[in-house]
Amino acid sequence: SFTTRVPWWPLISIMGTFSSGKSSFINSFLEQKIQRTGNQAVDDKFTVICFSKEEESRTLPGLALDSDPRFPFYQISRQIEQVVSGEGRRIDAYLQLKTTASEKLRGKILIDSPGFDADDQRNATLKISDHIMDLSDLVLVFFDARHPEPGAMKDTLEHLVANTISRPDSNKFLFVLNQVDCTVQEDNLEDVVAAWQRALSQAGLMAGRFYQIYNIDSASPIANEALKNRYEGKRREDMEEITDRIRRVEVERAYRIIGVLEHTAKLILDQAIGKLTDLIGRWRKKLLLLDTIGLGIAALLTLGVVRSFNLDLSHLNPALWPAMNQTQTLVHGISLGVALILLWAGHLQLLRPLAGWMVTRNLSKEIRDADLLELVSKGFAKSTRDPLFVLFNSPAGWSGQAEKTILRVLKDADSYIQGLNDQFTNPSGRQDTPNPTIPHHDTV
Repeated sequence: SFTTRVPWWPLISIMGTFSSGKSSFINSFLEQKIQRTGNQAVDDKFTVICFSKEEESRTLPGLALDSDPRFPFYQISRQIEQVVSGEGRRIDAYLQLKTTASEKLRGKILIDSPGFDADDQRNATLKISDHIMDLSDLVLVFFDARHPEPGAMKDTLEHLVANTISRPDSNKFLFVLNQVDCTVQEDNLEDVVAAWQRALSQAGLMAGRFYQIYNIDSASPIANEALKNRYEGKRREDMEEITDRIRRVEVERAYRIIGVLEHTAKLILDQAIGKLTDLIGRWRKKLLLLDTIGLGIAALLTLGVVRSFNLDLSHLNPALWPAMNQTQTLVHGISLGVALILLWAGHLQLLRPLAGWMVTRNLSKEIRDADLLELVSKGFAKSTRDPLFVLFNSPAGWSGQAEKTILRVLKDADSYIQGLNDQFTNPSGRQDTPNPTIPHHDTV
């Protein structure tokens, strides 16, 4: 549903390779040492960091996230189980929740992710990474300037770059080349940046740039004053841009919420309903054919049972004929009743699912868009669940009133966008333009 596709609070995720300085960046940004740092993969879990009034930081297990619909990992264990059997029960091995009193995180959620260059649970990790990227309002992708061989990061580049550039929300991805102070000795920062830019262009990213930063507290001293000023100036400039994007995430999020709402409404109206109607029509034809075959088989079996109970009464005392005829009639009636019950049970438990499988077995090949596939799959399951729905042509829940509701949602979305524009822009320069009240996410 729409409400589970957008988390309750603005979401900023930190992704990238192992030892690329993600945790150090988080500690520096929050001005608290909340994440462990080091040259090895010290944090091997997805860590959701949120604000708390308590000064003492707490660490809670992954179950706290899997069971709370307000957080971006609600029931993620089910998705993990579908990817890697048995791993859904090990949710605490993948997720943890940490709290901090840093005011910079009030009203926001920050996610630190493990690198996945060499992960034993790689498939599950990638599944969670995709889930995060879909929900996030801002994604910082970190690379390590100390390892200027981008070819070794081929899988990471493909997943974090090639799979994101065609997204409609690709502007929420910022690529950060961290720990650039390692280039001071050779003074070859431009060469290292150029190597990574070539790697990104090979992965398909033809525009954009690297933000170039490093942790000034752990950096080696720079003796050359001019060189020091150049490096620190570049770091300060890029850090200001990154932190500015983090500050503006709530404004961008308001547009994104409405964008997701509008996208979902259009997807339902323009594509999902038509595809569902087609699938349901094909399903009804398949089911009718299977029911006809099942009815024929049931009729033959019933006829066989009836014939086997056609008794020869000629050798019996005529006084017994009425009682035997009643017995024979009763057996025939019971046989017919059992046949009808079995036929109905077979229709519900076997033929309906079989017809559904025949229609949807190649659905993922027919529908490439993941959002549309989810809508159609859930809509088809709901529409074919009711035993009496075979009598109807339209998808379950769809009506003229439902269509009017979708059209009203689209109209309201346009009004909300205009309201946001009026709040954050003022091309005319007039001072008397009122600021409209923008509905809160929960209200939308």
